Amino acid sequence: MSIAPAPAARTALVCRAATRFCLRRGWAPVTEVPLPNGRRADILALLPDGGFAVIEVKSGARDFLADAKWPEYREYCDRLFFAVDLDFPQELLPEDVGLVVAEAAEAALIRDAPAHPLAPARRRALLHRFAALAAARLAAAEDPLGVAELRAALRVE
Repeated sequence: MSIAPAPAARTALVCRAATRFCLRRGWAPVTEVPLPNGRRADILALLPDGGFAVIEVKSGARDFLADAKWPEYREYCDRLFFAVDLDFPQELLPEDVGLVVAEAAEAALIRDAPAHPLAPARRRALLHRFAALAAARLAAAEDPLGVAELRAALRVE
């Protein structure tokens, strides 16, 4: 008998599989993206056509049922998906969002998300936010000491 991973571990596994799913499709995913409405997208992916997809990762039924904020992600994407693992009761998920199902490190598209295009001004602002966040994370990965020194200097000022 296998023991299911804890919710945080399940979330991490599904997020990793969903990120790989994005990369295989030619999408540019960034995880843990703060949105202007105060929410945080698990994955915000820039699509090849310049659109955005939000992928909301759910570790289980309890995680989904306790989350009433997911409709607020629609304001910041052209397509909204849920990513879950094979054990997730898919009948809980709304029909008007896409569905990605993960198994181990792989994920498959079960249902595509309907399009609801962003307004051009919102898309431009979101693209700037996305690029700035991705560039800052790349800089931190390439020069962690330099970024830490800059953050310390900014706290002092």
